[in-house]
Amino acid sequence: MKTKKILLALLFAALTASAACAADVALTSIGQGPDAMMIKVIMRSLKITPDYEPLMKPDALTNQKALVAVVGGSSKGLGAAGIDKEQEVERTKALCDAAVAKGMKVLIMHVGGEGRRGTLSDLFIEAAAPYADDMIVVDGGNGDGIFTKFAEAKSITIKTAPNVKGTREPLSAVLAGWGITQ
Repeated sequence: MKTKKILLALLFAALTASAACAADVALTSIGQGPDAMMIKVIMRSLKITPDYEPLMKPDALTNQKALVAVVGGSSKGLGAAGIDKEQEVERTKALCDAAVAKGMKVLIMHVGGEGRRGTLSDLFIEAAAPYADDMIVVDGGNGDGIFTKFAEAKSITIKTAPNVKGTREPLSAVLAGWGITQ
């Protein structure tokens, strides 16, 4: 009887699982700010459970369909991770190169707005944005046009949101457009 209940629970979980499973989306921080964790929460509200690693390495990209890279530099975060900005740029490029080589879509997000911009974040934006298949940027995050420069080079229309919570709709639309969610 107990086994039957467990099997029924597993069947129910499988039938009610989200359209995107863990193998569909890889999520990482670029710059080691806290912003990727906030996007993980947004994804969970969309019933997406991403493969999430703040320091994701290329070998973590297996069967996923998309890499979501959330850019926002944090000196404190880099220090806690035990890496410097040059190592983070190197990791970013290696990870994005691997995603492209595997045929994955790359979504670059910046959700820290103007407050998460500056020399450090710009370094990471410059490293990650050339790989973008799409971009989501919160209001104030592109005041100087840094994302526009990369978007125009790739013929991408930047999706905007008023704040982190507001990224839910454009994130859902981008992932649906890529066939990851419905």
